[in-house]
Amino acid sequence: MADKNVTQMHQAREGVITDAMRHVARAEGVDPEFLRREIASGRLIIPANVNHPELVPMGIGVALRCKINANIGNSAVTSNEIEELKKLKVCVQYGADTAMDLSTGGNIHEIREAILRASSIPIGTVPIYEAVQRVQRVEDLTEELLFEVIEEQARQGVDYMTIHAGIIREHLPLVQHRVTGIVSRGGSLMAQWMVAHGKENPLATGFDRLCEIFKRYDVSFSLGDSLRPGCLADASDAAQFAELATLGELTLKAWEHDVQVMIEGPGHIPMDQLEMNVKKQQELCHGAPFYTLGPLVTDIAPGYDHITSAIGAAIVGWHGASLLCYVTPKEHLGLPNSEDVRTGIVAYKIAAHAADVARHRPGARERDDELSRARFSFDWKRQFELSLDPERAREYHDEALPNDAYKSAAFCSMCGPKFCSMHITQLIQLDLPSPPVEAP
Repeated sequence: MADKNVTQMHQAREGVITDAMRHVARAEGVDPEFLRREIASGRLIIPANVNHPELVPMGIGVALRCKINANIGNSAVTSNEIEELKKLKVCVQYGADTAMDLSTGGNIHEIREAILRASSIPIGTVPIYEAVQRVQRVEDLTEELLFEVIEEQARQGVDYMTIHAGIIREHLPLVQHRVTGIVSRGGSLMAQWMVAHGKENPLATGFDRLCEIFKRYDVSFSLGDSLRPGCLADASDAAQFAELATLGELTLKAWEHDVQVMIEGPGHIPMDQLEMNVKKQQELCHGAPFYTLGPLVTDIAPGYDHITSAIGAAIVGWHGASLLCYVTPKEHLGLPNSEDVRTGIVAYKIAAHAADVARHRPGARERDDELSRARFSFDWKRQFELSLDPERAREYHDEALPNDAYKSAAFCSMCGPKFCSMHITQLIQLDLPSPPVEAP
């Protein structure tokens, strides 16, 4: 296996349609040959480590449905393996397409193993977190330990990894006038290491070595945006775009090895700059799938950043982002629990679906139209079934009208039996004369 390239991109470029490609093509309703060509070009990836047999393959690319990622993982302060598996279960139940284990506390290897063995969706990681956990100080981290951790995670079955290879020493002066500096945890750790050692980023200088590891297991690069803006004041600045250009260069290097790549993106961006940011990423990174955190379109709503970010996510999804990383209500405030994970996922399922509708993807609006028909006919149970969170929809309806008799009533607790506009409309239609039938 040492010299064998097992990536989906390598096989696509050899003209092979893999079982994973066939599965994704069926799930998305596209031609398998079209899918193969998209993977070969780099515009689409199937993150599927050969050591993750529990996985059900899925695709990420602008030609497919917009996908969402949910972040889970413990911290040094709270959570454990049982809680993270509970979060993973919520991810799968509510429709996250991928999940990232961002554990930074204890038992990282064991928690990741439990998550991988329980997960049917692709799992991503940020390997520098575990590497730093193994040393007393960031300055004690060696290049060999960093690469050892990366290969260990690849061997374990991780499907994609955030690799902070785009932040290099020449970029560091560009952040000195920022309001929030470097907000990427991995990026800040890498910057700290470079300053302490007076050396270049080993993930950048050792990028070919990374590719050799990734192609042996089919790990996809999620090239991290270490210099993403952490507030509106820092959006679209020189640091962000300098790193983005570097990520474009690294993308081409990875493709020389037939290794799959997606590009991580901002961050905090005002709405009027979102389309420009997507277009710039597509241009500088040669059409590789764009994976965005939000973006958050305002900074003034701690506790509600699942909303501020879902607004931005819907817009960038409309303009071509392929994977939307959710933000929970706890963003900037604390570690999300299972209920926060649920809330974040549903917010982002809404954003991704809205983007698909706006992009006129075939069949995207069918569910909306079917739910609307059920709503007009007062088929409450069908409305619940078609909603993104059936349990919550049923809970809100039944809060005031819990009896089964009300599941077919022509009103809800908002309007009551006398003021329902849809019921009134139906009564009006019954009283209107039928239109005349024209003679042939």
